[in-house]
Amino acid sequence: MYKQVFLLALLFTIICLPLTSAETYFADITIDVDQNGFVTIDGITNYLGLLEKNTENYTSKKQSYWFLNITKEVNFTDFIYVLTLPESSSINYIKSSGSIRIEEMQGKIIVRGFGENEQLSIQVQYQIEKIAESEFAKFDFVFLILVAIIIILIAVLVGIFIKERNKSQELNEEGFNFKGLNQRQKQIMKLLIDNKTPLTQTDIQKMLNIPKAAVSRNIGALELKGLIEKEQIGMSNLIRIKKP
Repeated sequence: MYKQVFLLALLFTIICLPLTSAETYFADITIDVDQNGFVTIDGITNYLGLLEKNTENYTSKKQSYWFLNITKEVNFTDFIYVLTLPESSSINYIKSSGSIRIEEMQGKIIVRGFGENEQLSIQVQYQIEKIAESEFAKFDFVFLILVAIIIILIAVLVGIFIKERNKSQELNEEGFNFKGLNQRQKQIMKLLIDNKTPLTQTDIQKMLNIPKAAVSRNIGALELKGLIEKEQIGMSNLIRIKKP
């Protein structure tokens, strides 16, 4: 009886052995790890459950160190993977079945691996480096310098604009420079320019309704500045514009 049971068990094992050994696995996958340790595995494989999106099952963290462990304890006839770690990462430790190659692309570490007739296993300890505060301080300093330069340039341009505008306001339409003249001197000059003919001091006094002494004093100042000239005719002085 026991001999028959043993023979049946042996026969069952012989029949099922080719079936179990015939099961093979393959994988051609990409593995992306984000800043928070979430892992997305995409690609082609016949290993059930290997492909996942945004899972935390493969990562753990202790202080500033992250640990990634993707290990499948079955043999793969062949596997290829491309592992991308988060930006600004640095690898402290890595162990993988098969062969690997590590490279950097656009600030991210890329691990490429492949193997045949062995388990799929990837173990990586890494850190995500933070931008040093000094870098932020340096950026802020440069930014402030640029802002200061822009403000200075704007101030200079505004100053030039105001200066040119004032200069243009000091020149009347005939091209005479009124800079440095007081209000009465400007009135006398405008009166002579508008009339386009010489006037006596008496005419200027009456037309502007200002004291005789003020007219005489301001005409003398304008003559010294070279803006007018006097011509004595009889008992009167004829005042005319001196062309520039």
